[in-house]
Amino acid sequence: MPDDRERLAGLFDDHLEVGLHHGAQLAVYRDGEEIFSRAGGTRGPDGDPVTESDRLVLFSCTKPLTAACVHHLAEAGELDYDDPIRAHWPDFADPDTGKAEVTIRHVLSHQGGFPVGEFDTRPDDWTDWDAVVAAMEAIEPQFEPGSTAAYHPMNYGWVLGEVVRRVGGQSIGAYLREHVTDPLGMADTFLGLPPEEPDDVVPLSAFEEFDRARDPERGLVGDNERTAQNFNREAVHRAEMPAASAVGTARDLARFYACFEQGGALDGTRVLAPETVEAATALQIHVEHDSTVGVERRYALGFGLGGTPTDSYGALAPPSTFGHGGLGSSISWADPETGLAMAYVTNGIRESYEQRVRANEIGDAVRRAFGPA
Repeated sequence: MPDDRERLAGLFDDHLEVGLHHGAQLAVYRDGEEIFSRAGGTRGPDGDPVTESDRLVLFSCTKPLTAACVHHLAEAGELDYDDPIRAHWPDFADPDTGKAEVTIRHVLSHQGGFPVGEFDTRPDDWTDWDAVVAAMEAIEPQFEPGSTAAYHPMNYGWVLGEVVRRVGGQSIGAYLREHVTDPLGMADTFLGLPPEEPDDVVPLSAFEEFDRARDPERGLVGDNERTAQNFNREAVHRAEMPAASAVGTARDLARFYACFEQGGALDGTRVLAPETVEAATALQIHVEHDSTVGVERRYALGFGLGGTPTDSYGALAPPSTFGHGGLGSSISWADPETGLAMAYVTNGIRESYEQRVRANEIGDAVRRAFGPA
């Protein structure tokens, strides 16, 4: 009879065999040590096998990486979470506009008031940082900053990336490499693939057939097909899009979460102080209805938190679980109550409900295999 570890491996393989995605990686840490890593499937319908070292698009699993740069600057005393954005970027908002009171804390916790805008419809401009800055200076708030939370899919990253550039003196991708990924040995993860690195990112595919059968008017198949095509471009892989364009492996991403679960240090390397990690993962706001994603959400500073019926950290996840998902494809989290940290990254974009089901299945299987007896 298979044990829980074998059942986890079997579930990982089942997701591939039933066609939820072409390829995937899964990595798990416990108490700062890697205890499981698996890759399977192919790079596409007829592609080569996916290996543990292949890079995949991380989508919004990028957001905590960007947040880590902000936390590093805060710990160094270069900024404060309650600084208005305009204190570091004066042209972000005139003193008499609705954006004048937007703080770094607001943006980290999706309370900035400008979740979406016209710039979201211009993917060809996302690789032009000057266009990014101009768009964020021009965007107008949709609600009073700090009054509620609504997920900022892209604007979160644009604003925090520019803050890091202005305060830290480096682009967000360079700052991340110097202060987070390189120290942690995350050699396969980049926010902006450097020129010397080949563009060998695993291609994305859209999987929306089931959703179209249920609701043909929504057109999500076409939307996700366009997203896959856009994020398969080399220009996007090489761009620094701080909310969505990091590329990397599940092993690297699980390592990042293991560092946070261990209080900011891993294998003798300290990235952040324990008190900084505690601040980063503390509840900032709990909303019954996030108007962007349409469901209940609990937000920390750059992370989502467990404790809602619609998160994707597993039915067994305690509210202290912190993590983030990536558009219909990936999930990553740490659970300080069990010492577990994991990342499950795929190359298939699914409708949100289907993605939540597969992510929760994997999360619960990880806890059954490696959690407390």
